[in-house]
Amino acid sequence: MKYLIVIIAFLLAIFNYKVSAKDGEGTNMIQTIYDFKVKTIDGKEISLSDYKNKVLLIVNVASFCGNTPQYKGLEELYKKYHDKGLEILGFPCNQFGQQEPGTNKEIIEFCSTNYNVTFPLFDKIEVNGENTHPLYKYLKSAKPEFQNEDIKWNFAKFLIDKNGNVIDKFKPKFQPETIDPEIAKLLN
Repeated sequence: MKYLIVIIAFLLAIFNYKVSAKDGEGTNMIQTIYDFKVKTIDGKEISLSDYKNKVLLIVNVASFCGNTPQYKGLEELYKKYHDKGLEILGFPCNQFGQQEPGTNKEIIEFCSTNYNVTFPLFDKIEVNGENTHPLYKYLKSAKPEFQNEDIKWNFAKFLIDKNGNVIDKFKPKFQPETIDPEIAKLLN
């Protein structure tokens, strides 16, 4: 009987710890990328769990950046692999040289007019500093080698496998087409 009471007390302690575990935002502890909710560029809140079993390439994007032509390469990857399970998620960011000053409507118009972008775009966010979006806090700390390092510029890329594991981070100048072999490998 004594052991049964100890076991019950232990299980209750574990249960209470899991229930009370909090992240820095005061919400339940984030364990995977699928625990995040984000707003689409047209203002709808969605869960990244909608992308389970997909390979994801998450990119902070901008319309007036030296790297903006990468939209073309991103769209080519999307067209090539979308039917096989790739999703590219573009998060506009105005933190680097004010290179994404437009409204969400202006961003959509720019991307569709200039680059025929069809991959999902999301609400403008911050990727560094005090107002870093929780998704980017998670991405920047997902692997020890990332060391919570700040994003250096627009078009930094995070590659996530079908199980939601962050596989790699690519610097802004790294061209989308050079990621093709890694995406193909993750899709197979």
